[in-house]
Amino acid sequence: MLRYIYADQLEQFPRLAHTMFRDRAVQFKDRLGWEVSVDHNGHERDEYDDMCPLYVIWELPDGTHGGSMRFLPTTGRTMVHDHFAHLTGGVHIESPLIWECTRFCISPRADDTRSCAAALVLGAGEVMRRFSLRHYIGVFDPRMARIYRLYGVSPDIIGQAGSGAGEICVGLWQMQDEAWAKTYARLGIEAATSDQWFKASLQTLNAKTPAQAETATGSSWCADIVSRHEHTQHPVF
Repeated sequence: MLRYIYADQLEQFPRLAHTMFRDRAVQFKDRLGWEVSVDHNGHERDEYDDMCPLYVIWELPDGTHGGSMRFLPTTGRTMVHDHFAHLTGGVHIESPLIWECTRFCISPRADDTRSCAAALVLGAGEVMRRFSLRHYIGVFDPRMARIYRLYGVSPDIIGQAGSGAGEICVGLWQMQDEAWAKTYARLGIEAATSDQWFKASLQTLNAKTPAQAETATGSSWCADIVSRHEHTQHPVF
């Protein structure tokens, strides 16, 4: 099933959190060779995990991590602005209706990686719809373009650099109408099931929206703030 969890609530799901950060280390450090930090627990974490992001997590039947993504609003610090501004021509993309999506990860334990990818596409779409967002922004490897096309969520490329295996792009995503049916079909579910998964997370999602670092140095804080749910009409609230 899909879970929607804020960073400061991961302690309620210790097995899910532990396996998510371990799987991130396997994917990003071991398999892709990125220069990322792995702690003594084998967890891959960075400063943006300390900013109380929202995680969309595909939970396997045994309660472990199957796949995940991380979301932060662009009204605060983002990886694109902090590290990849050269890809946007120095333009600072900032809007409460645009969130950054990072750390797309699929566990090596996932039996069906395509279904896992479909679940994450579905989760991203649900967050976009329920929070009344317009776009996601993120850096991606152009080799992922085929996967995005498969699920009808190809991004608009707004900047790119490098070539071959070193090429990277910055894209803007929307959840296209045709993507919903494709993801439901791949997962073998109906819209009502996705609705139930989202409703199961309402206790946490109604409490807050992703907070940002209090200072430019990245100090973490997870203070409750007024939810955008109070000001927007949503299908399930």
